[in-house]
Amino acid sequence: MVWATIRAVDFAAAKEAFFQPREGATAPATDTPALALRHVLEPLAMVHIWSAPAHEHLQKAGLNFLTGYVGGRGCTLGDVTPGVVASTFAVFEPGLAADLWRQARDTCSVEELLEVRVAGGGEGLRAALAGVDEAELGRVTRRLREALDAGGPGELAGRPLYASLRDQPWPTDAHTALWHVASLYREHRGDAHLGACVAAGVDGLEANILTELRAGYDLYEYTGTRGWSPEAMDAAFARLEARGLVANGALTPAGTGLRQEIETATDLAQQRVVDALADGFDELVATLGSWADRVVAAGWFPPDPYKRAAG
Repeated sequence: MVWATIRAVDFAAAKEAFFQPREGATAPATDTPALALRHVLEPLAMVHIWSAPAHEHLQKAGLNFLTGYVGGRGCTLGDVTPGVVASTFAVFEPGLAADLWRQARDTCSVEELLEVRVAGGGEGLRAALAGVDEAELGRVTRRLREALDAGGPGELAGRPLYASLRDQPWPTDAHTALWHVASLYREHRGDAHLGACVAAGVDGLEANILTELRAGYDLYEYTGTRGWSPEAMDAAFARLEARGLVANGALTPAGTGLRQEIETATDLAQQRVVDALADGFDELVATLGSWADRVVAAGWFPPDPYKRAAG
């Protein structure tokens, strides 16, 4: 995706970029409970961006794919400045994130963005999971919600997107409630992951490069879709190279180790929540995984396993 034109990306262009088959790609490793949970919840959480019902709501509101994405996640923060949105999104080029937030806000009020977000999420899951017993949806949603509550008020610390999402009304519809709790888990882990990157001395652009190389992408293949210029990416690679973390377009053993330390720290930040799900955890992940597979089969989340791993 070309940096100079990324601000104008529409739904068709986004699907063209991320839904291409990847021959020989393997599913991302899920060698910890926290990561296993993340991988099965990601497609459920993102139906408010990728699903056909979501696209219809975005179009009606005058939003394109990217203004819908940034507006749809940023709106839970309230009527904040562009810098706040850029800070919480982090792995996106800050000017891009800020501009997309301004465009979204020029088009819709915060209240309208919230309505579009919820409508796309609820309708997307309702369509993808047609025929699934709503009582089962409710049971799984309650388990996930209770585990978040079991973590206590300390789970809010350093998690702005997660905290802002918790402030939203809890949906009464079974499908929308499942989407909402999946979104809570996504932001819970995402906020913690950014904190782990900062603690490791890794900025948003450098984090992108480490993640794409860990996932299996070619250098800049994924990072370039976050709006960074070639010059900025080259400068970030040079910084990582100087630290001995990358060389010849790949992670060094030190880079692999540091990236694993970031993942371990992210897992640790979710440990209390995951511990609360210990009883019947494998069954829970299997159920959520089957629902995530239905979202992917509907064409409403990228089938590329590298995309699942990168977020």
